[in-house]
Amino acid sequence: MRSRIAAITAATALVLGMTAACGSGGSSADSGSGTIHVLVYGDAANKVEKQIVEAFNRTSGVKAVLDTVPGADYQQKLQTVINTPRAPDVFFNWGGGSIRPFVKADLLLPLGGFIAEDPGLKDNFLPSVFNSAVVDGKPYGVPMRGTQPVLLFHNKKVLADAGLTPPRTWDELLDATRALKAKGITPIALGGGDRWPALMWLEYLYDRVAGPGLFQRALSGDRTAWESEDSRKALAALKHLVDAGAFGSNADSVKFTDGGSPALVAKGKAAFELMGSWYYSTQQDANPDFAASGLGYSAFPAVNGGKGDPADVVGNTNNFYSVLKRTKHPDAVAAFLKLMYSEEFVKAQLAVGNLPTTTGTADFLHLSASPAYSKDQYELVKAAPSFQLSWDQAYPPSAMTPIYTAVQQFFDGRTDADGFVKAMQALPAS
Repeated sequence: MRSRIAAITAATALVLGMTAACGSGGSSADSGSGTIHVLVYGDAANKVEKQIVEAFNRTSGVKAVLDTVPGADYQQKLQTVINTPRAPDVFFNWGGGSIRPFVKADLLLPLGGFIAEDPGLKDNFLPSVFNSAVVDGKPYGVPMRGTQPVLLFHNKKVLADAGLTPPRTWDELLDATRALKAKGITPIALGGGDRWPALMWLEYLYDRVAGPGLFQRALSGDRTAWESEDSRKALAALKHLVDAGAFGSNADSVKFTDGGSPALVAKGKAAFELMGSWYYSTQQDANPDFAASGLGYSAFPAVNGGKGDPADVVGNTNNFYSVLKRTKHPDAVAAFLKLMYSEEFVKAQLAVGNLPTTTGTADFLHLSASPAYSKDQYELVKAAPSFQLSWDQAYPPSAMTPIYTAVQQFFDGRTDADGFVKAMQALPAS
């Protein structure tokens, strides 16, 4: 953990950097400057965003400026600047609840006009993904980067040595948990110290037990959904898995973000980890030999008697670019967004392990770092009857911490099903 001085220094540098990038006065898209500012989540994928900005600037009179904010600070910084003169013209987000407060505040530009001029801004993307940034019937985002379905990853050797195969049903996962525990192996790695990885288990169980409708009801403000019979069935199933010792005894001291939980799987100390599709690139970076030959993956197990389709997926449908209504260069912004379905964009994203959700992506999957993995993901998303956006992104940002707290306390046994239901019922409607 950073010291207080280091944290203050980093925060100061961030503010100064944003001030320099966005201008110390007037709009970030001042008509005299001939620029549009694009604010993005700062991480390794920024090299693609830099490439696309450079491609745009080669032919545009209005130039794009890429502003990056470190991932851990992104949400807070966006909230700070979005209603100020330093607001960007275009900004990275997760769609759904992450942009709904900005729509309600009338800060965002509906993209219907852009789409009328260029239907490809909608038609060139998979509908299940594009619709994640539709709010109150109007589109407010164009997909960028790649889709991030959550998959159940595993160590092939650990399963083979235990005589196991990837579980297709919840009962098979429970059987595998018992067999692995008997061999002294943690059945499922969990970065409980980050809190959000545990949420993925509930997202999938609610879908498999109840189907996607229950969560959609809750998200729309129907608090009775959380106390329904299906809700309690999902919670009971998860409790059964936790009580069986699936996650070991110290999950709260392990994190995904520092490489702790992926290392357990790579080293054979744990068999499974439920994580977004970025897990492959995480292992490829930290444990390349394991990623190349030892890492396996499968869909989340079906729940016997459940109402959800086993082909449903949860996760982050994609990231999106949304546009501030106050931009002074809407034509330039529209031209910039057009690049999000270009061949150059698709190839660049595939090269860094991302999976774009354009309808033409399938033609370039052979160029991916792992063509088979990319193809499986693409087909999974394309065929999914439902792609449920992660709960912490579907709800407004203010709900994120209460959700994480409720989930962690349920996993730890510090609250029961009634306590979890009560906590979720207190969340604001989206």
